[in-house]
Amino acid sequence: MDFVRQWALLGVDAGWLSESFSYAFVVNAVVAALMVGPLLGGLGTLVIAKRLAFFSEAVGHAALTGIALGVLLGEPPDNPIIGLFSFCMIFALLLHFVRNRTNVPYDTLVGVFLALALAVGAALLMYVARKINVHLLENVLFGSILTVTDSDLLLLAGSCLLIVLVLIPTFNRILLTCISPDIARVRGYATNFYDYLFVMMITLVTIASVKIIGAVLVGALLLIPGATARLLTKNMGSFVVLSAVLATISCLIGTILPMELKLPVPSGAAIIIVSAIFFLTATFYRIVRKG
Repeated sequence: MDFVRQWALLGVDAGWLSESFSYAFVVNAVVAALMVGPLLGGLGTLVIAKRLAFFSEAVGHAALTGIALGVLLGEPPDNPIIGLFSFCMIFALLLHFVRNRTNVPYDTLVGVFLALALAVGAALLMYVARKINVHLLENVLFGSILTVTDSDLLLLAGSCLLIVLVLIPTFNRILLTCISPDIARVRGYATNFYDYLFVMMITLVTIASVKIIGAVLVGALLLIPGATARLLTKNMGSFVVLSAVLATISCLIGTILPMELKLPVPSGAAIIIVSAIFFLTATFYRIVRKG
């Protein structure tokens, strides 16, 4: 990261970067945006194909309970990563396990699990309230990309690298499993394996993104750029690339613009607002084009 910060300082001295980039936390925020944007945008296309938008939202909200558990188990209140990761992963895998073994509609099942996770999280937070700063809770709920540290970036980079290494060779199989499980089975694909693999990737990227986008909003960034790209292209390759580009641009604008304009808006909220503006613009374009 020192090299990146030095490069940013050179840009500030040359006049093609804002003075804000002379601060390390701003550089960290931009690097985080450049990592999480393409990943959320790319995975979002599979979320849309598999109709798991509500699932990713539930995992994001479950992060609140994971953080409370981590603090109760003695982890640092500002970074209870073990509790967060363990609870969210168990939550996601258990939800998917129950889904495959009941006839309850999936959206109903997700709603039940989400309500339970939030209720347990609210109860546990009563016990850890003295250890948790209220601003930490706000960061978890709505994101604060400007508070990302070097250790957060290292964790995010590791998560992104792991997901990319798994996703590249399995993307087409996961996509076929999402679109047509029957055809995937005929071709000999282990559909259950790819289902669980995809659920684990969504959970991992959600956990890694909570501090940046916020537990309440991380599901939206998995969904909105992909929905926007779907309005603008029918080609699968263009769909994935455009979704990743839109998510990355949303992250960058939502990070930099409020800071430069000194707006009291959480970074996570700003990122989603920018993403939603892209979606509304694309929707208006389609309506005008059809008219």
